[in-house]
Amino acid sequence: MARGGRGEHGGRGGQGLARVAVVVRAGAAPLWWAGVFAAGVGVLPPGITGRRIGVLAGAALFLVGAAVVALTRRKRYTALLHGAARAGKHDVLQDRAVTVRNWRLGHRWWLLLAFAVALGSSFAVPAAGGMLLAGTGTGLRLKAAWLGRREKAGEQLVWLRVDWLDQRGGRPAGKAAKAYRGTGIAAGDAAPGGARRRTAQLV
Repeated sequence: MARGGRGEHGGRGGQGLARVAVVVRAGAAPLWWAGVFAAGVGVLPPGITGRRIGVLAGAALFLVGAAVVALTRRKRYTALLHGAARAGKHDVLQDRAVTVRNWRLGHRWWLLLAFAVALGSSFAVPAAGGMLLAGTGTGLRLKAAWLGRREKAGEQLVWLRVDWLDQRGGRPAGKAAKAYRGTGIAAGDAAPGGARRRTAQLV
């Protein structure tokens, strides 16, 4: 069973491992709240279409965005999950906070741009852009929850080498991700699905 640690890379031949579900979930909250704020402000101007049409279009975009993000690349994730090898005893498990911080720092300008576009689009279609943004955040949370159910069913948490993530700390199912590693269900400081583990559950 892999040891927990606070570094990004292991010693004595070990590797730094990041939780796959944590990487997936890292963007859910900032996208959701940016979308909610953009939609709330964006509903104020009447726009070109009018508020009613804008909100209805936004609701449809919310559902589509959530579904697309939640379902994208599931076959790739499933294949990597099936091939997960046991983590080594010298591998170092990256803290949840470190993984989340790396993703959010790496994507901060993309998040800002997405927020600006969502807010600006409200002058044409009120609230729609913000609701789409919130839908993508919901989709990431749904995908992380799906991964959590797979982790519980397999009774193991899945991890990925930190150096196989992209430069922004994301894409846990990208081309660079050659294989996942598995640990016991109690390893690390994040519960199945990537949520923060309750203190009483830490071992």
